[in-house]
Amino acid sequence: MQGTKNTEKHSMNLVDTVRNTLVPIHRDGWKFIAMFFVASLVLGLLWEPLMWLGFLLTAWCAYFFRDPERLTPQDPDLVISPADGRVSSIAMVTPPLELELGSEPMLRISVFMNVFNCHVNRAPMRGSVRRIAYRAGRFVNAELDKASQENERNGLVIDTAHGEIGVVQIAGLVARRIVCWTSTFDSLDTGERFGLIRFGSRLDVFLPAGAEPRVAVGQTAIAGETVIAEFGSSKGPTLARRG
Repeated sequence: MQGTKNTEKHSMNLVDTVRNTLVPIHRDGWKFIAMFFVASLVLGLLWEPLMWLGFLLTAWCAYFFRDPERLTPQDPDLVISPADGRVSSIAMVTPPLELELGSEPMLRISVFMNVFNCHVNRAPMRGSVRRIAYRAGRFVNAELDKASQENERNGLVIDTAHGEIGVVQIAGLVARRIVCWTSTFDSLDTGERFGLIRFGSRLDVFLPAGAEPRVAVGQTAIAGETVIAEFGSSKGPTLARRG
């Protein structure tokens, strides 16, 4: 009897491990995974090594569209990263005109996503979507500062407890498609999914006075979990040490 219980317990632990290891794939990714898989089979008819290369790319495509669960802090004073990636810039910058956030510089925190990062975007703060503004543009490297003004982008203005903030999805050198699922006047919770950008890009967050950065340039951010800024704190900007 004891042996049976131990076996059942071991089996349950194994199932839980597999369940926790397999990350869900976002529904927008399945058609691309299917396309990669079918293309792999077709290429295999021409030359078998191409099929195995195609299967490798299919696995990467599935990895790209992963959509893991995140544990998001629900403090209204905290600003949470909207994207997985590297903090590429922290600066005072005039927001894009289409956001209608005024002509005064705002704190901008940028997160750059490479082709291996999870690309599902999440709301950095709780609030109501007041404006959505799409602007066509170029596809230069999203790590460049000029990308925020020249590249194709889609901006959201969210009315929060600390005023209006801007969240801008910016297409990159490889990214050619910005997807936004939310609509004007929708309410978003902190960490709630609102869109994605296919194949490499960047997210800019514009914050009003009173926000202090809680990350450093070069730091890795996790969407829906990493605190990138804070309101109402007298601690000042966060310092970092490379080591």
